[in-house]
Amino acid sequence: MRTDTTYYRDSAHRRAFPALSGQHETRVCVIGAGFAGLNTALGLAERGVRDVLVLDAQSPGFGASGRNGGFVFAGFSRGEDRLLADLGPVRAKALYSGTTDAVALIRKRVAQYAIACDAVDAGVLWVNWFRDRKVLASRQRLLAEHFDSHWQWLDAAQVQQRIHSARYHDALFEPTALHLHPLNYALGIADAAMRQGVHVHGNSPALKLERRGNGWRITTPDAQIDAKQVVLACGGYLAGLHKRVDSAVLPIATYVMVTEPLGARMAEVLSTQAAIYDTRFAFDYYRPLPDTRLLWGGRISVRDRSPHAVRRVLYRDLLKVFPQLDGIGVDYAWSGLMSYARHEMPQIGEIEPGLWLAQAFGGHGVAPTTFAGELVASAIAEGDARWRELSHYGLVSAFKPAGFVGAQLGYSWLQAKDAWKDWRERSV
Repeated sequence: MRTDTTYYRDSAHRRAFPALSGQHETRVCVIGAGFAGLNTALGLAERGVRDVLVLDAQSPGFGASGRNGGFVFAGFSRGEDRLLADLGPVRAKALYSGTTDAVALIRKRVAQYAIACDAVDAGVLWVNWFRDRKVLASRQRLLAEHFDSHWQWLDAAQVQQRIHSARYHDALFEPTALHLHPLNYALGIADAAMRQGVHVHGNSPALKLERRGNGWRITTPDAQIDAKQVVLACGGYLAGLHKRVDSAVLPIATYVMVTEPLGARMAEVLSTQAAIYDTRFAFDYYRPLPDTRLLWGGRISVRDRSPHAVRRVLYRDLLKVFPQLDGIGVDYAWSGLMSYARHEMPQIGEIEPGLWLAQAFGGHGVAPTTFAGELVASAIAEGDARWRELSHYGLVSAFKPAGFVGAQLGYSWLQAKDAWKDWRERSV
């Protein structure tokens, strides 16, 4: 098993992003070249603002954007029922629609910019770990009535036709969703922005951010940039540039592994190209890859485990669903950090004059980061104030370091509730 890389990095399209050096002036400096930062940069370029410079401490897509499961679907980490209770039907629907529009924009950009990212337009299945059907029925009804989103019901027999496991019951199918190679998608977005004049630099950590007149000065090891506007889009890999920004999120780890190529054995487990996740709090998520490997992810924790520990934990989870794969090899395993806010919603907007933020996507970020990029880009380029619709979810303290303990206890409690429900159903 490779422990020094990820499947995505090994199968990524190679492109150099040189470190920045010297003195520079720019209209917009974006710090962080993950999905949020790159989509902001591309959104600005598409609106005619091309005097944009993007910095990353490592390389584009290094963090969660290039390590995740590759699921592209609507919604936020915060559930739709809670969003509705928070904001009311009109505002909740407007925010949710922003993410459905983002899914469509991702699909459009893949085609428009010819991004080779193994996009599979086969939808996503939300499969029920439990026999209790109420969770599926209530969510299906809520989405249809309040969010104009229509997920299709699959009964247990239809699920079995697609997923060859005795583990699941009924499911909901989200037909407008897709899945892709997230790192190659990030690199494709970076390339599209660069072709329109945006400058993207790796190995250029922002070491200092300070107000200078009506703008900002950013210092890297070899460069100094004066910018009229700055966008902080660092996610779980905090840059330490703004105390209030860093204190508002918890970097939380999730785990992924990729099997050896299954070849014909893929038919033993899947007869669908859809991506799949289940109804538990700490759910499994997985999808077939073009080279017949199975990508498998799951668990959330404040602990960033070693590749061997990730493989050990996730392999046990895999065999609970597909015991017929016992003995199959695992070629890659890794972890990555995501940024979570206490309110489970993204933190997007202008926090000081000319200082913008896009973070805290909570493990549900491929579409919301695109939505965030559009909000910030349209605000900077056109004065669009739609980002204020997220003002209900601001920079609330994550109470670190106690927040890590609280988060782990909360996760453990919810996992225990799922385990108890599972045990009760099986003992009846």
